[in-house]
Amino acid sequence: MVSLSQKITAAQSAHGIAPDAREYPFTSIADALKTHSALGDKPFLIYYNDTNTRSEMSYADFAEAARKTAQYLHQKGITRGDRIATAAHNHPDSIVQYFAAWLIGACIVPLNMTEDDSRLQYILENSESKIVFCRQEYCTRIESVLGESQAEIIPVYDNPNTANGFHTLIAELPPLDYPTTNALHDDALIVYTSGTTGNPKGVVLMQRNLIADGIDIAEWHGIDTNSRMMCVLPIHHVNGCIVTHVTPFLQGASVVLNRKFQTELFFDRIIRERVNVASVVPTLLAFLLDKKVNASGAREAGFRHIICGAGPLTCELVRGFEEHFNFPVVHGYGLSETTCYTCFLPADLSDVERRHWLLDFGFPSIGVPLPCNEMAICDPEGNPLPEMERGEICTRGANVMREYFNNPPANESAFTFGWFRSGDEGFYKLDERGRPFFFITGRIKELIIRGGVNLAPLEIDEIIARAPGVKAGICVGFENNFYGEEVGALVIPMDESANEKDILDYCAQHLPYHKSPKVVVFTDHLPVTSTGKYQRNKVKHVFAEWKAVQFRKEK
Repeated sequence: MVSLSQKITAAQSAHGIAPDAREYPFTSIADALKTHSALGDKPFLIYYNDTNTRSEMSYADFAEAARKTAQYLHQKGITRGDRIATAAHNHPDSIVQYFAAWLIGACIVPLNMTEDDSRLQYILENSESKIVFCRQEYCTRIESVLGESQAEIIPVYDNPNTANGFHTLIAELPPLDYPTTNALHDDALIVYTSGTTGNPKGVVLMQRNLIADGIDIAEWHGIDTNSRMMCVLPIHHVNGCIVTHVTPFLQGASVVLNRKFQTELFFDRIIRERVNVASVVPTLLAFLLDKKVNASGAREAGFRHIICGAGPLTCELVRGFEEHFNFPVVHGYGLSETTCYTCFLPADLSDVERRHWLLDFGFPSIGVPLPCNEMAICDPEGNPLPEMERGEICTRGANVMREYFNNPPANESAFTFGWFRSGDEGFYKLDERGRPFFFITGRIKELIIRGGVNLAPLEIDEIIARAPGVKAGICVGFENNFYGEEVGALVIPMDESANEKDILDYCAQHLPYHKSPKVVVFTDHLPVTSTGKYQRNKVKHVFAEWKAVQFRKEK
């Protein structure tokens, strides 16, 4: 019988190469930091706060701040394997704290401060964090949710001269010497997933995971020491952390970190800072397109393309964005459990090829697997399925997590047959060179099962998004006495002229009856996570009044 540890090792191996047999460019994050500290005055972090004030931190200054913070942690008794939580928002202080923890082999637990109190309390207790680096505006709240956690709160004040705050505590400390140990197996992050029900699961990522995924992301997008990337996504999530901080750091590149995304300043900052690549979620593409912001001068400033993932991208949105802004959208896919990305559209596709893969299959392709991992579409028994057949998207490779923290049942479920099971449904199509281009059709748990037939939500979303009067919309499977579930549409209207009949008629023209929405509910917002993923199961209740209705196709 194959043990769970053997299954996990298999899921961390790719192309017949075990994770420990791979070559990595660094033996630890500390090794990379020591190497890049030699870049001296070169900017690593350029930061814009919420009042548009710019600051800059060089590689040398960043390395010194991280080493001083590591010295402070060492003096606090934090050792290899200990967990350190951060209650923060996008700020260079948090990046310093991340790297300081990694220097001594400790593990960061980033808190998403948009979560409710019960979840924050669960994360602090479950992770057994010993310290919380807490920005001043969150201190009262964190104190109230500690529960049984014994974590010590270290306040991080906006004013660095405030007594007994993070900055003053590390100011006079000598930088910690760079450790020389191989830390590839050390835990680096525990990222708690944001599910709609139950307690979140803690995804344990090792330094090896960060380096493997970061190097492949950099090479895929042409990130080198002369590049600049821009971060507008929250750094408590792997996209903001791995794609736009770890990735450029590993290459000796620069980062433009924004306190938050601001539609009207997005391209202004790209132009001013000569950014080459930015990473977003589909929701942000929609905001930029809706406001028709001015992007003139961005290409001349060196901007190449936008990375987009971590949420459902529609053909309609990507078509509109590329036609208006004339910048390529390099669509990709991955999960916290796979460090971040597992696949992207090739960045060197011609416009014709890219549009083919984005627009001609009913779903935008999520691309081709990164070199550090393999992907497959599997049936429930783990058997790989052929081209164009739908099943579960599965991944194995050096970017696959260590485990779910303190959660044996979740680990047994995720690694059933030696692959990491994503819980997403999809299919793949080979191109002329034999490369598999993958597609995602939706979460398996969010599949609508109408009369015993599985319906893919993203397929229906595509049609709803194009219907007259629809600004944004998603389909929702709601409980129905006759078919088990029926299809509803939750819609943000373009304006007051939008009406249910026009939307339903349009959907009926473009979908078979069993897939077509039967009811439209108008709303002013769609339920999404902090990274833009729809939470359909949270809004099933708004269709409750149609539970007992039998919808019939008009003859």
